[in-house]
Amino acid sequence: MNTFFSIVVPVYNRPEEVRELLESLQKQDFSKDFEVVIVEDGSSESSEDIVKLFQDNLQISYYYKENSGPGDSRNFGMQKAKGNYFIILDSDCILPKQYLSEVDKELKKEFVHCFGGPDAADASFTNVQKAINYVMTSFLTTGGIRGGEKAVGKFQPRSFNMGISKDAFERAGGFGRIHPGEDPDLTFRIWKAGFNTRLFPKAFVYHKRRIDWNKFYIQVNKFGMVRPILNKWHPGTAKPTYWFPTLFMLGLFVAIILAIIGLWLPLLLYAFYFSILFLDALIKNKNAKVAVLAIYATLTQFTGYGIGFFKSTMLLNFNNKEAEELFPKLFFKKK
Repeated sequence: MNTFFSIVVPVYNRPEEVRELLESLQKQDFSKDFEVVIVEDGSSESSEDIVKLFQDNLQISYYYKENSGPGDSRNFGMQKAKGNYFIILDSDCILPKQYLSEVDKELKKEFVHCFGGPDAADASFTNVQKAINYVMTSFLTTGGIRGGEKAVGKFQPRSFNMGISKDAFERAGGFGRIHPGEDPDLTFRIWKAGFNTRLFPKAFVYHKRRIDWNKFYIQVNKFGMVRPILNKWHPGTAKPTYWFPTLFMLGLFVAIILAIIGLWLPLLLYAFYFSILFLDALIKNKNAKVAVLAIYATLTQFTGYGIGFFKSTMLLNFNNKEAEELFPKLFFKKK
């Protein structure tokens, strides 16, 4: 299959992110032509002037539409795109110069209709960004489902760095209105349509995640709420491991209570886990502050996700209402 890449990027009030992403696309060592499709999702801070700065060096198009969420904006961009293979990126990503070459190399080696790539932390990122990136990608915290080479179960691409053929996009129906969770939902429908997914380990992006602790908690809490909805929509995709954050934090609470009455062993087991996590984060980031923050980020992640997962599971199983009625903030309205 001769591939022509269309890079589709939804953006919402992030013109400076778009500038950084386009600068990195301009520096690609890829020898073939590709196009970039920027979809402005109802922003009040337009990226149009930024896009114009790159029109001489990139084959680029810009579209403005009313706000309907990132999933619908990606669908819009893919419908406008000229290519036969779409690469979906978040606006807060920066690409290493070899990114497109690595994607092309993987597709030539073993073609797949849908792939995902990992994310990494650039040296310029803040300590908080590096700590959050660590816990979002580490096998010790997420089981590697977001891009680790050693992942638990079949790889599920994430839409910050995801590729999908035009054929798979059309047959699977594109992204849905749920957010977050639109990417695993699409992945499950891609599988049902008979296509496979694969990790491209060297096609990584630097994912900035302009985020603070409160936003991170809200984000992972939503991830937790979404997962039981996806389990209900796609029977057979649920895994016992999705309960891990909830049970981890419940166990930690029990361990603290037991330590108060003199039973220290459970708490020591938790201390051992956090020691391993600290050392792993220290080795990977070579920064003690990041390693300490990684422990705090892990507790934030497990607490937010665990509470969201438990709450959503209870409401979905002991209530006759549909998910959209129970969790309206997780769905963009129909247009």
